[in-house]
Amino acid sequence: MKRKIIEKLVEWKNSPSRKPLILQGARQTGKTYTVTEFGAKYYSDVVYCNFERDPDLSSIFSNLAPSHILPRLSAIKQKKVFPRETLVIFDEVQACPEALTSLKYFCEEAPDVHIIALGSLLGVAVNRNQYSFPVGKVEIMNMYPLDFEEFLTAREDNFLLEQIKECYTENKPLEEALHKKALDAYREYLFIGGMPAAVSNFVQNHNPLQTDIIKNDILAAYQNDMSKYNKQSEIAKTRLVYASIGKQLAKENKKFQYRGLKPGARASEFENALEWITLAGIASKVSRLEHIALPFKANVSDSDFKLYMSDTGLCCASQNATYEDVVYENPLFNDFKGGLVENYVYTQLKTNHLETYYWNENNQNEIDFIVRLDNKIIPIEVKSSTHNKSQSLKSFVSKYESPYSIRISAKNFGIENGIKSVPLYAVFLIR
Repeated sequence: MKRKIIEKLVEWKNSPSRKPLILQGARQTGKTYTVTEFGAKYYSDVVYCNFERDPDLSSIFSNLAPSHILPRLSAIKQKKVFPRETLVIFDEVQACPEALTSLKYFCEEAPDVHIIALGSLLGVAVNRNQYSFPVGKVEIMNMYPLDFEEFLTAREDNFLLEQIKECYTENKPLEEALHKKALDAYREYLFIGGMPAAVSNFVQNHNPLQTDIIKNDILAAYQNDMSKYNKQSEIAKTRLVYASIGKQLAKENKKFQYRGLKPGARASEFENALEWITLAGIASKVSRLEHIALPFKANVSDSDFKLYMSDTGLCCASQNATYEDVVYENPLFNDFKGGLVENYVYTQLKTNHLETYYWNENNQNEIDFIVRLDNKIIPIEVKSSTHNKSQSLKSFVSKYESPYSIRISAKNFGIENGIKSVPLYAVFLIR
């Protein structure tokens, strides 16, 4: 499957100021596959090291000088590392703190050696184990599940994709037959999600039951990580917080509430568990803005936030939502559907590196997402259907003089009364 991050990796390879690269992302998002494919296509050779599978590799980092590491690495892998021609991959680098630290010395002493370090739980390791992080000596990229654009590419819906892009740019409606086809594909994406294994299997077999097995295997792997890379006292709490995300999104008020975990639960009891799942990249917090003012981070509420999962397919699997529930829009599914659609929109915005917040006024008017586009503060409202009332958008725009607002729904493209209508299948274009 074609991943858009390949273009960023090529830019990194060709950059004259290139540093060792750290590629972060939740487990099973396709980091290893993508980087090894990138290496095979753009380099003469690849030297691959996995510190979880081969812990003996750690012994060559007793001395962190590249002049010490490279000949020993070449001897073990029986491949010589040639500057600019060989890609060195350090996979699961959190399992070898010394390898992570060595990136500093590769940057300073061997800048022509191209190294990419991968880590599924690197954020947890660095923050919890106080690893020595090579600050200023590495570049960092984040990898996420496939967004909807990549999903359409995997389905080979290239004509539909180009039509969506054109209509978004020109604010003109997509032909009705294509609009319906795009909405159908979007609903499938809600269920499948963007985890590469799930997408690949569904595209090949179109079997929702097989896709569910893959998604549940990924959820099980996350549960194992919560045990393996966590304090014993925090394992049950971490699992409880992660399992509650879908349940809390099904509420009308989607603000995360600790009492939804168990009676009498307090923030202090679960803050470490919440931190773990966000550091692992399997969930994200979206904080409420107390004031619409810049910088955003200085105006967030410390206690009010929503919690979203990293992938809608995993969100569906966590709640045993079926293909029929999602794709054929079971009316009994409506309570959960609103939160699932919000989760979907968030994942698309995050993939585009947009900093997102939400806002409400006196617990009445609420804006699902506040972002900055072209240096302007833009409110985004999310609707799961075509029944749209935009009182909150009108109130926000009137009060804060936003140049326009965005309403994401099942309606076609267009602009009306300063509201830019973006169909649910085109959120990936908001960047």
